[in-house]
Amino acid sequence: MQKLQNIKAKILTETTLISKLNYWRFKEKKIVFTNGCFDIIHRGHIEYLAQAADLGDVLIIGLNTDNSVRKLKGENRPVQEQNSRALILAAMSFVSNIILFDEQTPYELIKLVQPDILVKGSDYKIEDIVGYDILKAKGGKVETIDFVEGFSTTEIFSRISL
Repeated sequence: MQKLQNIKAKILTETTLISKLNYWRFKEKKIVFTNGCFDIIHRGHIEYLAQAADLGDVLIIGLNTDNSVRKLKGENRPVQEQNSRALILAAMSFVSNIILFDEQTPYELIKLVQPDILVKGSDYKIEDIVGYDILKAKGGKVETIDFVEGFSTTEIFSRISL
């Protein structure tokens, strides 16, 4: 049961996130932030998140709530509810913490986290990435990571009938 408790402890509230951020900054850790719906975890997610984690010491994932996913992807999404998605992500050894956000973009969360590195998929132009202005103002970096061809939730759904 200890391992499950350790996994669940990686899913933070805003208050516990602030406490962790203060600790990591005191320890001069490089904080990496990314976000997404992560509805059906697949190879593309694993490769993307592992590469994002390699960019720093701490990987924080902003996870869209169910309500936020529905607004972005439609009424049939998410397939998995937010607590399941958070638990699956938290079980990954290279993921430091998960925090849920209810907005359509993680802008306010990025303002709170003030990461050293902001990561998104390479389908975005760097200057169009939500939070780019925050990282630019603080001297942080915005990085993009290429997707694994053929591995996206949309592509997986297109191959099956739901």
